[in-house]
Amino acid sequence: MRLYAQTPARRSRQLIADLVALLLIAITVKIALVVRDAILTLAEPGRKAQSAGDSLASGLHDAGDAASKVPFVGDSLKKPLQSAADAGTGLSEAGQSLQDTVGHVATLAAVVLILLPTAFILVVWLLPRMRWIRRTATTRRLLDSPGGADLLALRALTGPQRPLAAIPTPPGGLADAWRRGDPDVIADLSTLTLRRAGLRP
Repeated sequence: MRLYAQTPARRSRQLIADLVALLLIAITVKIALVVRDAILTLAEPGRKAQSAGDSLASGLHDAGDAASKVPFVGDSLKKPLQSAADAGTGLSEAGQSLQDTVGHVATLAAVVLILLPTAFILVVWLLPRMRWIRRTATTRRLLDSPGGADLLALRALTGPQRPLAAIPTPPGGLADAWRRGDPDVIADLSTLTLRRAGLRP
């Protein structure tokens, strides 16, 4: 299996296409990560709420513990402080929940922004390359099979006509020479088909 053409012009185009595809995928990933970081900044209020809630709950718990030591009224003083501490814990949990939600949205956005453009790039770039690989493998097998050069010569005759101008035309024309089995004409025509596919004879 050949990944790149043997002819310099086609090989250069393939290498450029590979570099462009890789560059586009890298840019896609970079943009997705920038968007993810931008979305994650929306979690800052959640972090502040969590920090404030933790501090409030901790302070009120400490105050409740201290108040519980007051003789006779300690338990009565501790209950409202404990309730307020629970509210602080609720605030902390809400902040954490906001951070989790923003984190999930940021990750999902990054995955979508990476997968969709990358899939499009692969379809535009990889499918034609796979078709070329299959076609060149078939052409090479055909050349190596009995009568393969004749079939490649026929393919050249039935393909685009402009490249045929580069082949010296014998008396009666190329088609007549091919029908007669002229080895030089068959070799020239099959070479033309190979070059068109990016292969060398």
